Amino acid sequence: MADRVGGYLKKHTEALVKAIGIERAAEICGKSKATLGRYYSMDAENADRFMPVDVVAHLEEAAGYPHVTQALADLTGVTLSFDDERRNEDEGHLNSDIVALSQRFAMLMSEYHISIQDNTITINEAKRLLSETQALQKVLLDIKLHLEDETTH
Repeated sequence: MADRVGGYLKKHTEALVKAIGIERAAEICGKSKATLGRYYSMDAENADRFMPVDVVAHLEEAAGYPHVTQALADLTGVTLSFDDERRNEDEGHLNSDIVALSQRFAMLMSEYHISIQDNTITINEAKRLLSETQALQKVLLDIKLHLEDETTH
């Protein structure tokens, strides 16, 4: 099992580095090209060597796709929803996030009320509910990030 997991992570680590290019990846994370190569090498001497999570975060940001994060999610049975309109923008504040949360929750409850009137939730109604739930989740994530920023200052 561990070999399968390690191999899977190494393949996705390699995809991440190659998506950016090894030279650019080395510049971004301050590691040598040889060190980056060891992180995805399948050789026995590098079997227990994996890319540090902070390096993964920097490279995934540059790549624009969470290669290694997606692999970790796959291994644990978690489903990620990739939203390329996302972020890490400084727009908005906690107060505006709370207003957005209230609005999104009201929209979710409205969709639920409409969907449940006939005691059956159709596939299309479920899709609309899922869409509203994901939008609500995004607002909650924004709130979480703003609160984390406040606690680090």
